[in-house]
Amino acid sequence: MKHRNPIPTVDIIIEIRDGIVLIKRKNPPYGWAIPGGFIDYGESAESAAKREAKEETGLDIEDLRQFHAYSDPNRDSRHHTLSVVFTAKARGKPRACDDAAEIGVFTKDSLPETLAFDHAQILHDYFNKKY
Repeated sequence: MKHRNPIPTVDIIIEIRDGIVLIKRKNPPYGWAIPGGFIDYGESAESAAKREAKEETGLDIEDLRQFHAYSDPNRDSRHHTLSVVFTAKARGKPRACDDAAEIGVFTKDSLPETLAFDHAQILHDYFNKKY
């Protein structure tokens, strides 16, 4: 019997100045998203979070803390993923790198309308401190 497991990913809510960093995806599924990506084989979730944050935003993050895990089989239309979501702090100017077409800093009241994956739920939980 072949096992089919969810694919492990990370998402990082990067707090900077008075908001959080979001990227506009250049690849499907399109929309604004929390920076993140797949955990590589042999890599810890924490290392993947630091790597993905740097690859997509150009920022070095600090004060990395696990926020919550999201595992709804329908959270990603491409395949079943399980995301370990972190919060972190950063300084500097974010720039769109790697899979990011655009980048922006948003507040609870200025979030874009089109968020990819289940990121609207994740950000709702974050801003309402539900965990």
